[in-house]
Amino acid sequence: MPFIAKHILKKCAHCNACFDLVACPGAEKNICIGCGACVLICPNEAIILVESKRENRITMEVDGKKVFVSEKISIKEALGETGYVFTDLPKEPKESGIFAPCGVGACSSCSVEVNGAIKPACVTMIREGMEIKTALPSDYMPKRIVSGFAGHPSGGVGTPWHLRKDPKKVIEIVCYTAGCNFRCPQCQNWFVAFAGRGDFLTPNETAKKMLMEKKKYPDVFRFTVSGGESTLNRDWLIKFLQELKSLCKDKNTRLHVDTNGSLLTENYIDELVNAGMTDIGIDLKALYADTFMLITGLKDKEKAEKHKKIAWNAVKYLSKHYKDRVFTGIGIPYNKDLISIEEVNDMGKKLFEIDPCLQVSVNDYQPAFRRKIQKTTYDDMKEVYTALKDTGLETVVCQSPDGFICP
Repeated sequence: MPFIAKHILKKCAHCNACFDLVACPGAEKNICIGCGACVLICPNEAIILVESKRENRITMEVDGKKVFVSEKISIKEALGETGYVFTDLPKEPKESGIFAPCGVGACSSCSVEVNGAIKPACVTMIREGMEIKTALPSDYMPKRIVSGFAGHPSGGVGTPWHLRKDPKKVIEIVCYTAGCNFRCPQCQNWFVAFAGRGDFLTPNETAKKMLMEKKKYPDVFRFTVSGGESTLNRDWLIKFLQELKSLCKDKNTRLHVDTNGSLLTENYIDELVNAGMTDIGIDLKALYADTFMLITGLKDKEKAEKHKKIAWNAVKYLSKHYKDRVFTGIGIPYNKDLISIEEVNDMGKKLFEIDPCLQVSVNDYQPAFRRKIQKTTYDDMKEVYTALKDTGLETVVCQSPDGFICP
């Protein structure tokens, strides 16, 4: 059954996120196709999806076959009506199904060819007589929304702690990819994670913008891609690292990927390393499924378990096969309302078993986006620091409102 967005006026704070950050496919003609992009980004949950029957059907051509589908829906929905399969779980390039993880059109992973142009299936409205090809041209260069090019003084989860001695000194050039496969209600970067409006850049264009930013900081040789979730468009990320590695001639160059790790299959990790990745930060979120679902906002427990398992296995694989080639940092979120000290301690014990030398960084989750959690304090983070150090981990770094608690 198709859907339509319903605006709950009494919850609306008139923040305009649904106008400024969403690439609404039917806005100009005041048509809602039920894609749900505005629902994902509304910080006050003032928009919901409700079932809405479509009375009429239209004709399209998909991969050379004529099909009849409901009117005023997205290409993704239309393809689903005709039997095409979509997934937001990791898949290898040769596997069937269309990967559609973000739901806002930002990552372009679900792109199809529409009348000769490349469009994201999740937020593109169908029209009478459309000709759609689900296989992209062999010479197509992937694009995704990238923003926030800047010098960064503290780095991310995958930044070695010893580089952060001067809190004011820029140590990395960073960019942020829009779109995410998680739905974290307390997302600290929600205006990037759920944004579908912005500049779609190729890997080469992104690499060149990173180097332009580097000109401001000639002594910086670290480049970071974060998000949102940087790994959503696999082809884009691999090509971006290759382009950046090719353009950067200095032997000291480090290429750093920050990720939630939920898509990092062993083959994907191999590709990232071969493309030039030298540093990675994996934000593990939790150890137990219920906590993982609470933090990520995922509703399907089986799917949440799969994502969690993939991320933890990625840490093991990196430690076993790439310890000497890739610096691996681990992120753990903390707030009393989201995860217990006991679970953090259990995470530390498991990480110690994998590799006691892993750098573990704990981020203090503060109230943000939709979740009105209590604020963390310095004492809260000091307790977390002690709990992790007691596991035997060598390098623990805890972010606090009063600065870092560090080795």
